[in-house]
Amino acid sequence: MRGVEYRGLARIEGPVVVTARSRNVGFNETVAVYGRDGGRRMGRVVDLSEDLTIVQLFSNNTGLSADDSRVEFLKEPMELRVGEGLLGRVFNGLGKPIDGYGEIFSSACRDVNGLPINPYARTYPKDFIQTGISTIDGMNTLIRGQKLPIFSGNGLPHNRLAAQIVRQATILGSGGKTPEPFVVIFCAMGVKYDVARFFLDDFERTGVLANVVVFLSLADAPSLERLVAPRCALTAAEYLAYEKNMHVLVVMTDMTNYCEALREVSSIREEVPSRKGYPGYLYSDLASLYERAGRIRDSSGSITQIPILTMPSDDISHPIPDLSGYITEGQIVLDRELAQREIYPPVAVLSSLSRLMKDGIGAGMTRDDHKDLSSQLFAAYSKVRQVRNLASIIGEEELTEGDKRYLKFEEKFESLFLTQGETENRDIGQTLDLGWQALAELPKEELLRVKQEQIEKYLDPILASRVSNEPEPEEDEWQGNP
Repeated sequence: MRGVEYRGLARIEGPVVVTARSRNVGFNETVAVYGRDGGRRMGRVVDLSEDLTIVQLFSNNTGLSADDSRVEFLKEPMELRVGEGLLGRVFNGLGKPIDGYGEIFSSACRDVNGLPINPYARTYPKDFIQTGISTIDGMNTLIRGQKLPIFSGNGLPHNRLAAQIVRQATILGSGGKTPEPFVVIFCAMGVKYDVARFFLDDFERTGVLANVVVFLSLADAPSLERLVAPRCALTAAEYLAYEKNMHVLVVMTDMTNYCEALREVSSIREEVPSRKGYPGYLYSDLASLYERAGRIRDSSGSITQIPILTMPSDDISHPIPDLSGYITEGQIVLDRELAQREIYPPVAVLSSLSRLMKDGIGAGMTRDDHKDLSSQLFAAYSKVRQVRNLASIIGEEELTEGDKRYLKFEEKFESLFLTQGETENRDIGQTLDLGWQALAELPKEELLRVKQEQIEKYLDPILASRVSNEPEPEEDEWQGNP
C-alpha cells in the first residue's frame, strides 16, 4: 500500500532531514525521500515532536533541497528478507546482497528492530560451547545462550581470535559428547576493506562460509548503516534460531564503531550529551542489541553473542566497555603486554570473567575437575602477580624457594596453557590436562582448591612420569694412582 507523501523539508543537516509532522507516523517507520533529480533515498523516523518529524537517511543528502524534495512515509518498519537461503550469503549493513547472487528466494520478511521477548519465556543459558581455545574453554567458558564480549585494543589480534572462534566453535550436547548443528552470523561495522577481506578469505579458505551469514558495513558507509547492520544480523539470527531451531553464534565487530556512529548521529540531532559526548541512552541502545541473545522455551534453537569492542586508549572504564560489562555476562580481555611478548591469544585471564561458567561445566558436561582446576589456576596465577611485585622490590635472588616455584609455574602456564597456534584446536580434555601440567610446578600443599582425589587422578601420574623420565646421575669414575 502506498504511503502518505509530503512536499518540502523544514531543514537538512547532514544525513538527517526534518519535515512537518505527519499523521499516524510511527517511530522507526521507513521513509522514502525524493530529490529534484528523481533519486530515491531511504531512511527511517528517529524522532517525533508535535510539529516535526526527524528522518535519518541511509545514504548522503546529495541532490536534496528543502523546497523541491518529497517525503513518503511508507507506513511500515524496515524489514529484512529471510529464508533458508541466508546461509553462505554476504549482505551489506542494510541487508542487501552484495555477493552477486541476487535476492534470496523467499517472501518472508521480519522487522529488523525485533520483537520483545517475554522474560518468562526465556530459559536459563546452559550447555558448554567448545571454542578450542584454552583460555576461554578452561577459565572463561562460553555457554550456549550467553553474551560474552571481547574487550580489545587497537593493534591487538581480536580479528584473528574472532576468526578462529568462528572456525572452531562447536556446541556439545548432554555429557559433552554429541556435537549439535551450529551456524554463525558475522556482522562487521565500520571496518576497513582489508579487515573485511581478511574475514571473507578466512571463511572461504577454511570452508566454513557455507554455514556463515555475513553482514558488512565498511568504514566508508553512512553512519546510519552501522546502526542498522547489527539489527539486520540479529534479525537473521532470530529467524534461524527461533523459527528454524538452529544454534546460532553471532560475532559483532567493532561495537566501538557502532557507538561512535551513535554519538555522531546524536550530535547532529543536537541531543544533550552524557559521558564523553555519548548520548544518555547509550546503555539502553546497547541493551536492545545484547538482550536479543538467549534461549526461549518454545524453541530448541539459541542465540549466543560474542561482541568485539576496541577500548579507546585501552581504558576498560571507558563508557563503551563499562556499560557493555553491566549488560553482558562477563568479558574476555586482551592484554597488550602479553601480545608484545608474542603470546597468542593474549588473554588476560585475571581480568576476564564468565558469569555463567559454573552452569556449563563439571561432571556430565565437561569433566569433574573443571571447576576446581579453573579456580586453582586463577588463585595460583594471582599469587604470581604478588610475587612479581615483591621481586621488583627485593630482586628475584632474594625470593624464597616457594616464591621461585610460582615463577616456574608462571613460565609453564603461559608457555603451555595460554600460548597456542591460530590453527590449534584443543578439546576440553587437552585443555584441562595442560592446566594440571602447569600446576605440577607447585608443591601439593599449595593446591588448596582442588580435591585430594583429583590430585591423585590427574596430578600424580604427571609427577610420576617426570620422575621416571629423569636421567640417572652418572657415577664418578675412580682414578687410581699412576
